[in-house]
Amino acid sequence: MRGFLRDDGRKGIRNVVLVSYLVECAHHVAARIAQHYQQEEVHLIGFSGCAPNDYAELMMRQLCTHPNVGAVLLVSLGCENFQRERLLHDIKESGRPASLIVIQEEGGTLPSIDKGIGEVGVFLRQIADAPQVDFDWNDLVIGTVCGGSDGYSGITANPSVGATFDWLVDHGATCIFEEPGELIGCESLLQHRAANPELGMRLYNCIVKADKYYKQMGHDSFSAGNATGGLTTIEEKSLGSYCKSGSCGIQGLTYPALPPTKPGLWMMDVVPDGEVRWGFPNINDNAEIMEMIACGCHLVLYTTGCGSVAGSAISPVIKVCANPATFNHMADDMDINAGAIVTNNLSFGDIRDQLLQCIRQTASGQPTKSEALGHRESLSWHPEDLTRQRFLFASEHDSAGFGQSPKAAAKSVTYNRFASRFSAYSQ
Repeated sequence: MRGFLRDDGRKGIRNVVLVSYLVECAHHVAARIAQHYQQEEVHLIGFSGCAPNDYAELMMRQLCTHPNVGAVLLVSLGCENFQRERLLHDIKESGRPASLIVIQEEGGTLPSIDKGIGEVGVFLRQIADAPQVDFDWNDLVIGTVCGGSDGYSGITANPSVGATFDWLVDHGATCIFEEPGELIGCESLLQHRAANPELGMRLYNCIVKADKYYKQMGHDSFSAGNATGGLTTIEEKSLGSYCKSGSCGIQGLTYPALPPTKPGLWMMDVVPDGEVRWGFPNINDNAEIMEMIACGCHLVLYTTGCGSVAGSAISPVIKVCANPATFNHMADDMDINAGAIVTNNLSFGDIRDQLLQCIRQTASGQPTKSEALGHRESLSWHPEDLTRQRFLFASEHDSAGFGQSPKAAAKSVTYNRFASRFSAYSQ
C-alpha cells in the first residue's frame, strides 16, 4: 500500500483538494468551483450555519487537515461569524496549501467562482508531486457504520466486518465503531470488553444515555426499511450492529473530531450528554461518516442490507452488502457480497479476506464503487451548542494532540485553545 506523507507525519490514502464553504450563503459559489473539476479529486464540504460553535470549528479544522486532504480553498460570504482567518491559519500551519475567498470582497458570485477555479487549479498542480511512502496496516485508521440494515445484516455483513476489525487490530490498525443508539441492550457486553473498569463504566453509561435520549425524543434508530427488511426489534438490530465491533478488547471511548491517541479498537459516542435539547444526534448515515472521518478515518466500511448508495467526501467508503438479492440488484454500488455466506456457504473468514483485499486495493489508490460513481456526499452541520456535550475530553486523549505529532500539536493555535477546555472538562 502507498500513502501521501503530510508535514505532520501522518499519511493519507487520497490527495484531495477540499473546497469548504463557511456559511450556507457561500454554498452555491463553492459548489460551482468544485463542479468545474468533477473529473479531479476536488471535494465539497461545508458548514451551513451563520453562527458556529466550538464543535463546528473543530469539525471543520479536523476535516480540512485530514491526512487524505492535500490542499484547501475556503469560501466565505464575508459577514458570517465563522472564524475564517483562524481556520485558514491552522490549515496553513499544517503544511497544506490553502487560500480564502470572501465573496463580498471579490464583488459577488461570478468573480468569486472565477477566482476559485483558478485557485483550485494552482492547488492541483502543487499537490501533484506530494511525496508518496509505504502505507502499512499500523498506519490505518478505519471506521464502520451500517445503513439500511435488514434481516441479513446481523448474520452476514456485520460479523464479517467484526472479523476484519479483529484482524486489523492484531496488525496494529486503529478501528472505530459507533452508533450507541443501535447498541441498546449491549451495554454489559461492551463493559466486559473494556481495557479497564473505569472505561467499562463509561461504555455502559454511554448506552444508557443513548437509550434515555431516544426515549425522550420518542424516536429510536429503527426505520421502516429495517422492518420491511426483516428486523423485528431494536434489540435484534442492536445485536447485529454490535457484531461490527468484533471481539477484541476496547481501548477507549472517543467523540466526534477527537481521533484516538493509540492503536486498537475504539467506540465513538455521538449522543450529547445532559437533557435533550437539539434533536437527533445522528440525523443520517453521512453525519456519522463525516464525524468518523473527522476522527481521522482513512476509509469507512459501510454495511447495508436494503442497499444504500451513499459515499463520502474526503475518505473512501467500501460497501459491504449483507443481502445477496440486494447485491445482485445493485451490483454497481456494492463492493463486497457478504450475502455469499448464505448462498455460497462462505465463512466470515472468507468475507474478511475479501474485505482485507479490498481495503488494500483502496489504500493503494483503486476507487471504490461509490468513488467510481462520483458519490461525494457530506453533511452541512447546523449550529448546535454542543460545547460541553461533544467535548468531554476523555482520559485516553493525551497531550499528543488530535492525530498530530506532539511538535505539530504544540504549534497549533486551535489545538491549544481546545485542549485547555478539554482539560477543564475532564476535572
